[in-house]
Amino acid sequence: MAARLRSHFLVPLLVALCSIGAGILGGGRVSAAADDETSQSLKSFTQVYDLVERNFADPVKPDKAIYNGAIPEMLRTLDPHSHFLDPKEYASNREDQRGHYFGIGMMVAQHGTKTVVTAPFAGSPAYKAGLRTGDVILEVNDKRTDNLGVGEVADLLRGPRGTHAQVTIGRVGSDKPLTFNVIRDAIPRSSVSDAFWLRPGIAYIEVKTFNDENTSKEMEDKLKKLGEKDIKGLVLDLRENPGGLLTEGIEVAGHFLKKNQLVVSHR
Repeated sequence: MAARLRSHFLVPLLVALCSIGAGILGGGRVSAAADDETSQSLKSFTQVYDLVERNFADPVKPDKAIYNGAIPEMLRTLDPHSHFLDPKEYASNREDQRGHYFGIGMMVAQHGTKTVVTAPFAGSPAYKAGLRTGDVILEVNDKRTDNLGVGEVADLLRGPRGTHAQVTIGRVGSDKPLTFNVIRDAIPRSSVSDAFWLRPGIAYIEVKTFNDENTSKEMEDKLKKLGEKDIKGLVLDLRENPGGLLTEGIEVAGHFLKKNQLVVSHR
């Protein structure tokens, strides 16, 4: 009964969101015919959902069916570049954009069925605690990692600043598992590599991503440190850069263009 009530709450919520979206996209002018068509489509959706909920072999979880199913698929159908983020994914995305996250500070990778430490970041809590490259992560806060993906393990390692992460690892040369109690902290992540000279007068700098609110400042600081006034030519390496924040892309481009020169237009 609780699941049924929850689903009936979520469906009107989806209806409200779709109605708001229709008003925004139409500039607030929604014709009666369009309104009737939308209402009919939403009615069909609720009928299908109710049919699935009543006849599916396993209990249907509204969060999974709507947040992981209906909404993402709707967006992919309308526009392949639009994505739906739930609160957890949104918070993680915002951490990436701020150029830091809270955790213990190390890279992990999947090796077969095991999650292995590939590199503790220099000066990070993991580095100071003694975790090493090649350590196999067995448990995080008493939760076994045998059947977890690398992303799930990374999520376990993240957490609010000042909280404890108990990491149990297997290490070559050690007969028994080792346990480390690590205090999480802010872990900075650079989106721009160090600038250096390719030859006198010709500098090189790599912008790895624009998905960081500090990208343009990082680039400018590193060019100034190199001696920007001595630069006659610059290799700006954007290979394998996946993109990111439009505002940072504009700021980086603006560094090399004339004042008030058009960078990009969008609607």
